[in-house]
Order: sequence, then C-alpha cells, then structure tokens
Amino acid sequence: MSAQTPEKPAYQVLARKYRPQSFAELMGQDAMVRTLKNAISENRLAHAFILTGVRGVGKTTTARLIARALNCTGNGNAGPTMEPCGQCEQCRGIAESRHVDVLEMDAASRTGVDDIREIIDGVRYAPVNARYKVYIIDEVHMLSKNAFNALLKTLEEPPEHVKFIFATTEIRKVPVTVLSRCQRFDLKRVTPDVLTALFARLAEKEGAQVEAGALALIARAAEGSARDGLSLLDQAIAHGAGMVTEAQVRAMLGVVDRGLILDLFDAVMKGDMPAALAILRQQYEGGADPVVILQDLLEIVHWMTRRRAAGGGLDDAALSPEMKERGAAMAESLSMAVLSRAWQMLLKGLEEVRMAPSPMAAAEMAIIRLAYSATLPTPGDLVRKLSGEAGTSAAGQPAAPQPQAAPQPVASAVPPQRGDGPPAYLDEAPLPGAPEETAPKETGLAAPASFRDVIELAGQRKEMLLKTQLMDLVHLVRFRPGHIDIRPEPSAPADLTGRLARHLKDWTGRHWMVSISQDEGEPTEHEKDLARAMADPLVKAILETFPGTEIISVSPPGKDDTAAATAPLSIQEHGAGQTRGEDRR
Repeated sequence: MSAQTPEKPAYQVLARKYRPQSFAELMGQDAMVRTLKNAISENRLAHAFILTGVRGVGKTTTARLIARALNCTGNGNAGPTMEPCGQCEQCRGIAESRHVDVLEMDAASRTGVDDIREIIDGVRYAPVNARYKVYIIDEVHMLSKNAFNALLKTLEEPPEHVKFIFATTEIRKVPVTVLSRCQRFDLKRVTPDVLTALFARLAEKEGAQVEAGALALIARAAEGSARDGLSLLDQAIAHGAGMVTEAQVRAMLGVVDRGLILDLFDAVMKGDMPAALAILRQQYEGGADPVVILQDLLEIVHWMTRRRAAGGGLDDAALSPEMKERGAAMAESLSMAVLSRAWQMLLKGLEEVRMAPSPMAAAEMAIIRLAYSATLPTPGDLVRKLSGEAGTSAAGQPAAPQPQAAPQPVASAVPPQRGDGPPAYLDEAPLPGAPEETAPKETGLAAPASFRDVIELAGQRKEMLLKTQLMDLVHLVRFRPGHIDIRPEPSAPADLTGRLARHLKDWTGRHWMVSISQDEGEPTEHEKDLARAMADPLVKAILETFPGTEIISVSPPGKDDTAAATAPLSIQEHGAGQTRGEDRR
C-alpha cells in the first residue's frame, strides 16, 4: 500500500488571515482606542458598549479585542489590559470563538424574545474561568421590539461580572432606550491612502506583485471597508496569478479607464455628441456597465466642484496622475453653474439607467441631453442677456444696459389656472398670413398708462364688479403698456386675469398680457387710498375726537385736483351710527 499524501491545510482568505490581533493593528480608530485605554487605566469601564460603522471596518474584531482585554491573564495581568498577550488560554479561546464565558450571538438569525431570555437567565451565574462574562451581539438592530424591551432592565443594571458589547451597521434602528444605556463608539471609514498602504504590505507578505494603480483602484472600490478591500485584493491576486496590473483590476471590477472617462466628460462639455456617443459605446463594448459609467462621471463632477469651491483635492492617493493634471485643468475651465447643472442631469440620468429596460439606451439619452445642455447659456447668462446687460467693459466697469424692445404678447386660447405662474393670454393668435396689428383700434378711449387708469377704465365701461375686485383683491407687481403682473388675494376669483385681459383687448383694441406673479407687489389700491386718508390732518382729528371710529370706505381720487378735493370719506363709529367727513386729498 502506498502512503497517503498529506492534505494541504485549507486556504484562509486574507480578510481572516490578517484580522487585527491587537488594538495597535486597528486602523483609523484612534479615538476609540484612546478612550478604552484611559478607561482601563483609570478603572472606569462601562458595563455596555455599542460599536457602529459601515460593514468591514472592524466592529466584530473590536468586540473580540475588548473581550480579550477584559479577560487576559498572561504577563501577570491581575486586571484588564490594553495589551492582551494573545498566548494565554483566555486570549486563545476568545480568538478561536470557543471561550465558554464569551458568548457571541447573531441577532440577524436570533431576533426573538426567547433568545434574549436565555441571556437574561445566564447573567445571574458567575463566569466559569474568566474575569468577566461577555455577551457580544452582532447586528443588534435586528432584534424585535419585544426583545429590546426584555433586555432593558438587565442592560441597565447587570451584575458586576457581566459586560455587553453590541455591534450594528444601522444605529438609527436601535431604540434610544438601549443607546442611553451603552457607551457608544463610531468606527470610521478607513481612508484610501491607509488602505493602499495596508494592501501593499499584505501583498508583499503574500509574495504577489501588485501595481500601485491597481492598489489605488481596490482601495477606492472598498469605500472605506478594510474587509471588502482585502476580499478584492484576494480576488485580484488570484485573477493575475501573482502579478496584478491596473488593467486587470479594471477588467475584474468592471470600472472604466479614467482616461476614457475624462475623454467622455470633455466631449460632453464641448457639446460634441458624436464623439461622446462613440466613447460611451467603446466603454460599453469593453465590458463597462452603463451605471458605473454614469457613477464615474458623477464622481468626476463632484471632485471638480469641490476643487472649484474649496481648492485642493490633488493629494488624494486614489487619484491617477492624469486625473490630477487633466481634471484640474478642466475644473478651472468650467463654472460652478455648469458643474451644478451637470450634476443634476447626471443624477437624473443615473436613476433612468437603473430603471430602464435597456440601460445603454438610457445612458446614451442622458449623455445626449448633457451634451446638448452644455451649449446652452447658464441661467445667470440668460438673465443678463434678457435684461440687456452686456457684462463689463474692457476697463472693468459695468457696461451700460442696451435698450430693449417692448415684449410682444403671444396669444393662447386657454388661460392658465390660478397659481400656475405663466401669464394669461386670452385671445387667439392671428391666422398665418393675416396682417399684423400696427396700432390700437379706435375705441374712443386712451390706452391706460397706469394700473389706476385700468381701474378707472373698468368704471367707465360699467364693469363695477371687475373694478371692485381690482381695487380690493389685487396687488400690482409690474405695469407696462400691454403687460400687467399682479398678485391676487386668495379670495380673488380664478378667472380674474382672464376677464381683465379680455376686457382690455375689447376696450383698447390691442392684446394685453396679464400674468400672476409670486412677488409681494404693492398694496392694493384700496389700501393705498386708506393710507392716504389716514395721513390727512382732518381725518386724524376726527378719529381723535371720536374714539372707536374707523374708516370703512374711501372713494378713489379723481385725475384733477377738483375731484380729489371733493372725494367723500365715510367714517363709522362702533355702536354710534355714522359720521360723514371729507378727504382733502
């Protein structure tokens, strides 16, 4: 019989093989380590801890390290220590998850109150051979409401030999009654430069040659999670058979070359649709996901916007040299308005790509819209153009505004509903080929030169209801011949703008544009008359002589002084009949 070949030990993935074995090996958690160190040295240990953070930052590892620090008996330790030996029976049992006094429970699979009842029953008994009995509950936010309630009393007043350590990625789902009973530690994401340095050291230990660009890609894809990054590094080493290049990692992750992404963004910002679509198709045929392409474009826009707003951004280890050079130059050439518009359009396009039955078609439509909008003026430029502003002169002084022709109203057959904002065009447009009106029709009435003239014109034409509504329920925002902007009161009828435009067309023989504005505008004409009356010395004397009186109506002033001087004013005293006076405006 031939001797059997001994089996090779099972391969252990990098995330487990290089799990931190001491607090010194924890990356980026200096605040938590310092707090625990001071608490242990001053004997101020809490009875419950809760660790929160994104996946893969070391919550469970930290919980086991705390358990080891509490129970280590090596090196002659008579109490908790921040430097567990890792060799004593306590440390080895906890590291191998076989210690009888350190109990780990996954709350994702054991969510009920019966599971918590086992813990409550067990805390009454002293530890078998450890200093403290430690309960580690992972994903604690998955516990049911009844389970949390059952745990509260024990969590608030546990026996001296019991410590609770909770870990969760969803801290907001943990009841505040539980949070208030725990000492909370927020584990931070690991920065890309720290991850890159870590991956370089571990790759060297594994005897693998990994390019710096590949390490940067893995660190960026890890998104602050050391475990995710080690899993990707493990996969990359297997993919490259020990020799890992940046191109291999791009192909493995399905990400796009930064140079091509910059080429695509440059073509889009120049409005070159054929070039942009060709680059997008090239990336898609190379295996890139349309969702990833738009996410990379969003990342570039975000980086450029931050650079324009706050400067810097070139010291990021995950940035390629091309991104630092070309990206910085492009950021300087694009305004904040253009970058903000690109961000909004890409966000909308990303949502469409994720929902569309054909993601590539949706991505092409998003790129086309963005390229088309790149040639359009920004809102600020458009406002300056419509306002007739020509920017600044060569000497740096503001240029004089150019004269602007009066706007010509465009007709529409359907008036907008109240509150829509767009103006009301009540008359149908002239038929094609029909001669344009060059002058108002002869109606016997002069065209109104002010909003007050419009009100008077309504009175002359016996439209008393319209006149009253314009006096009491309308705030004038802007007036120019042929165009009125108003802000009606909430109680004004919905068809007020339509009726006013229609009557003005009949009375003056020309089209009038009456639009609703959201601006505050002037007081109503009735309020103006009331204010003028209140300022009259005679009216003041009447109000002082007859306390409790109030002005109930003021007739609108005439155009000449005689009418203004004889305009009556009605004053009423509460409970004492009426008194007549005059408004000497």
